Amino acid sequence: MKQFTLALFQHECGSDTPSDRLDALDEAMQKAARAGADLLITPELYLSGYNIGDDVVELAESADGPSLIRAGEIAARHGVALLLAYPERVGETLHIAAALIGKNGERAADFRKLHCAGAWERSTFSPGAGIVTGTIDGVTIAPLICYDVEMPEAVRAAARAGADIVAVPTALRHQYVHLTRTMIPTRAFENGLFVAYVNQAGSEGDWTYCGNSTIAGPSGYVRHAGTEPELMFETIDLQDIVRARAELPYLEQAREFL
Repeated sequence: MKQFTLALFQHECGSDTPSDRLDALDEAMQKAARAGADLLITPELYLSGYNIGDDVVELAESADGPSLIRAGEIAARHGVALLLAYPERVGETLHIAAALIGKNGERAADFRKLHCAGAWERSTFSPGAGIVTGTIDGVTIAPLICYDVEMPEAVRAAARAGADIVAVPTALRHQYVHLTRTMIPTRAFENGLFVAYVNQAGSEGDWTYCGNSTIAGPSGYVRHAGTEPELMFETIDLQDIVRARAELPYLEQAREFL
């Protein structure tokens, strides 16, 4: 039996600088360490904020930029792995990205959002190229970001790549809160894995986020955060994946038609 503890960092968005946000992350990671967490997940574009328009161009950093270096130091100091979502710069190209950082502060995987949602994202960012996975304490993590998880093909591809947990930073507005009650549990159930979906809280510009960060399991278990800022912990049993896939072998029996 393999147990793994997740920390879902439902942070209140605002006008904080990246340095302020790293300070808040450091505090959350300290709490996560005290709770015995293995992995902390941030919301989408945590480092910069999401609904900030063209300011994101100035705040974007390379995958080895100073904020990412500091994030690695924070992870190593607390001994907690981290999935940090941020705007990545590659030359003149921007990506919505997430860095999976191990408990030793070393990079375990780098992911770029596959499906840009809405006019602002499509005009500002370029999509990534494919599914990636990283391993934390023998557990396979596949990052996806926000709109990606709404595409069943993306989660199925992550499952076929061996994911135990699909970790999803998101920036979900209040009018779409039903997705946390319907789609996220469905993705976990139909693929026989865990989905950890981590949202913003509060308001940012003219956007109000719904909170409701969610952990959903392969056998129908679901737990939601509230609407306020929260650091939610959940210990999962990876054996649930084995049991669920034995009972309903969707991955094994699904036929390919295209």
